[in-house]
Amino acid sequence: MAAEKKPLDPTMEPGYNPADVQAGWYSWWEACGFFGADAASTEPKFVMVLPPPNVTGHLHLGHALTVSVQDALVRHSRMSGRVTLWLPGVDHAGIATQVVVEKKLASTQNLTRHDLGRDAFVKKVWEWKTEYGGAICSQLRTMGASLDWSRECFTMDLQRSRAVTEAFVRLYKAGLIYRANRIVKWDCFLKTAISDIEVEHTGDVEATSLSVPGYDKKVPFGWMFHFAYPVEGSSEEIVVATTRPETMFGDTAVAVHPDDPRFAHLHGKFLAHPFNGRRIPVIQDSKVKINEGTGAVKITPAHDEKDFERGKRHGLEFINILTDDGRINENGGHEFEGLKRYIARERVLEALERKKLFRGKFPHKMPLAICSRSNDVLEPMMKPQWYVDCKEMAVRACEALRNNELQIVPSSFADIWWLENIEDWCVSRQLWWGHRIPAWYAVLDADEDQTFGIYDDHWAVADSEQAADAEIKQRFPGATFKLQHDPDVLDTWFSSGLFPFSSLGWPDSTADYAAFYPTTVLETGHDILFFWVARMVMLGTQLTGQLPFKTVLLHGMVRDAHKRKMSKSLGNVIDPLDVISGISLDGLVAKLALLNLQPSELKQATEGLHKDFPRGIPECGVDALRFGLIAYTAQAENMNLNIQRFLGYRQWCNKLWNAVRFARLNFHDGFEPEEDLDISSLPWSCKWILSSLNDIVCKINKSFARYDLSGASSAVYSWWQYSLCDVFIELVKPLLSSEELGEDGKAATRSTLYICLDSGLRMLHPFMPFITEELWQRLPHKNKSEERSSIMTASYPTEKPGWSNHEVEKEMELISSVVKTARSLHAAAELKPRQRPECYLVTEDEDRAGLFNSKVLEVSTLAKLSSVKVVKRIFEVPPACGISVIDGKLSVCLVFEGLSIVRRELDKLVTQQEDDRRKVEALAEKMAVNNNNAARGAFEAKVTRLQEEMQNRDATIRSLMEKLPYELPKGLFFEQVVGRCDIKDVARWKLVDKQWKLALEAVECSKLVLINNAMVSKKELPVLRRQDSRK
Repeated sequence: MAAEKKPLDPTMEPGYNPADVQAGWYSWWEACGFFGADAASTEPKFVMVLPPPNVTGHLHLGHALTVSVQDALVRHSRMSGRVTLWLPGVDHAGIATQVVVEKKLASTQNLTRHDLGRDAFVKKVWEWKTEYGGAICSQLRTMGASLDWSRECFTMDLQRSRAVTEAFVRLYKAGLIYRANRIVKWDCFLKTAISDIEVEHTGDVEATSLSVPGYDKKVPFGWMFHFAYPVEGSSEEIVVATTRPETMFGDTAVAVHPDDPRFAHLHGKFLAHPFNGRRIPVIQDSKVKINEGTGAVKITPAHDEKDFERGKRHGLEFINILTDDGRINENGGHEFEGLKRYIARERVLEALERKKLFRGKFPHKMPLAICSRSNDVLEPMMKPQWYVDCKEMAVRACEALRNNELQIVPSSFADIWWLENIEDWCVSRQLWWGHRIPAWYAVLDADEDQTFGIYDDHWAVADSEQAADAEIKQRFPGATFKLQHDPDVLDTWFSSGLFPFSSLGWPDSTADYAAFYPTTVLETGHDILFFWVARMVMLGTQLTGQLPFKTVLLHGMVRDAHKRKMSKSLGNVIDPLDVISGISLDGLVAKLALLNLQPSELKQATEGLHKDFPRGIPECGVDALRFGLIAYTAQAENMNLNIQRFLGYRQWCNKLWNAVRFARLNFHDGFEPEEDLDISSLPWSCKWILSSLNDIVCKINKSFARYDLSGASSAVYSWWQYSLCDVFIELVKPLLSSEELGEDGKAATRSTLYICLDSGLRMLHPFMPFITEELWQRLPHKNKSEERSSIMTASYPTEKPGWSNHEVEKEMELISSVVKTARSLHAAAELKPRQRPECYLVTEDEDRAGLFNSKVLEVSTLAKLSSVKVVKRIFEVPPACGISVIDGKLSVCLVFEGLSIVRRELDKLVTQQEDDRRKVEALAEKMAVNNNNAARGAFEAKVTRLQEEMQNRDATIRSLMEKLPYELPKGLFFEQVVGRCDIKDVARWKLVDKQWKLALEAVECSKLVLINNAMVSKKELPVLRRQDSRK
């Protein structure tokens, strides 16, 4: 059954309503299959994958920005005739999803995942995904994202899971995946290693306390603790400094610089551990900084990245002191075993004091790494993990960029493609939700140590348990063993790194993979250039032999209007759905209650909302939000959003609405536009607007070609606003109601108006899909073909041969300068909009005079003038004029009515000012010769009073003068307007009223001079003097 199109009321509403316009179109587009792509087509292709949002996600501004940019690219490509595929997908989001479901279990059933067991818990996660996981896709539809939903995939569906297993096995067999025991960032609350992108770095903290999950009280951070290790067999000691004294249970050496004389006699000696008696060697390490701290560094190889490297260099013992949940293990001894790490810190310090080994604590600036999912302070811990060797793949990725096989836009971000020194990638996570690592460990009956994972050669990596079993049997013939599947799952970024090709069916040779891989462009935020984009490039080239895309297009990070990072605690996080539908201040405050903020954070956030959104957020609609976000992409690195800008574009939508509404009122019943116009026979204004349209179409298509969406949006906005609406439609109004054109001229004008609206809406459609479809459907299209059933399937405008007319555009440029100048004079005189003054255009240029005489209607219409007269000489202009010089060949003069009242008031005030100035001078002379203190005091009081009056009067004079910016009243001293006229070294001189001469006394004029109460440019003086001599 054919999809039902949205019914449209024949009568347009008087104004634009976002919700009414948005309703109905998306479901019709989707039902019609407009988003699909034919893999069998031989036409040029444009392919892009949507960075898969988390299944737990809700639409935020980052998503909204990504969708706005990508959908604009996709819609433009589709309308330009390319087979266009935009692939949707959702990420299983290992940690994020597991945390959400665990919280739900705890709050609703008071259960942990361990209470359920692994299989039952994973089943619960799938149930949650089925019930709630589609929210983000629904919100993407709200944004108008024209994704091919028939190809939607999930990173843990069957096909993508096969791809992950295949990729892991291939990389392992190529020697690029291995298992090693190294330092990782460990989350003691979630009990897993954490990816770098899930780490929030606090910057330096000093002497502060923070909330940590699992602790009732806040934990102090930003302190440096000093304690002493006794030298074995001696009364000496070595004092060390640490921010984590509880890690001393894992200390296996103290390092000093070999050239530090303070410790030279202790080289090779041993220290005694105060709690377990372990002998701790004093070692020499040239990387120790002599002048930093105490000069002696405690080495804890299993709990510090730098110490891990030192431990390997010096062959030290690696002692883990923590359990997975962050408690002290058996290496802490019975006194400390079982204590949480920060409780143990307090107990260790107390015990050191009792042993008289504590040497003090000092405020110390230190960075903290915090998990963005749990808010836990991450702990460096040595854990056996799976790693990807990235070195060779990184070299190929760098070569691709250097050889221009891969392009990064903007190119400035290519500088952070820092892959040469990349570290190997830890891809295993100690979670239950995610892709189970395809590795099995064989515990042989003959093994002396039955601990899981203890022997490296007992691992088998395979695509199934059966294949792993066969491999172990071949490796250990005749041995009896038990296979155990590795409980760990893969880092979410591993499956995301495969997405450009796994989403197309890899590793199978599917039609989609053959047709659409490699993709065309990858668009995303610059913050994940390293975490995601680089890994896609490395895995794509390694596993498919091709770059997964040719271009990487990066957008900036969204910040608030005050340039701050968006944060829940600041109350400045903007929900795109609130911008679309609007929300009250009370509604915004109510949302804060759902965020589980600390009381101080809640107070700060509430205050922020009251300051930034005192009236809430008005309804702006999807189109205004999208257009505003794209316009912001001009700010490549950080985008400082202001809600008022979205509101401005919502109001602009109303202008578009009214433009089409006006046109429909002038398209009579039965009107059929003529699209193949004879350009040479068109009225002048029609020639100009079509030439302007042709130029802007060319500019926009070039902007799309270089992925400059900000430039394209700016161009289409400027054309609609300043060419079509402000000029052409204003000219069309009197032309269609006058008899000058005749019926043929009016028909041509209507067809030109139709062409402009049709082309303008198609130009705008990639940015504003809903309003353009709504308005385009209301135009009287001549051809009702299937291709033109929707603006989505209509062709994107292209440059038309013969439409560009540079001569007409130059003429309009000159007319526009006259109109702009006349409007400025009109506004400066504070005339009411309905007041239409006379205009004189002064020019001796015959070509210009001819142009203006033939375009009197256009100038008077656009500048709102009662009449336009062209004269050769300035003395032909009435004296009560505001005059502005455009260039040496043209001046604009407006005749203002009723300005004599202002002029008389100014004359009166200037006279009073001069009288008071003379009084002040007289009083000053009297004070100079009078020695009577009482009299002098009276004189000074009078002078002060007169000066205050003069100061107030001077402000009034300046205020009135603003109403006459190009005129000066009779008798006004020139020095009073020095600031506006840019005069240097001004002596007092008067304007000689109603005469063509200047009374100058030692005046140097840099730019402007005054003639007959009007400012003119200095270069006009010779012309004016010639005119004066002829007079």
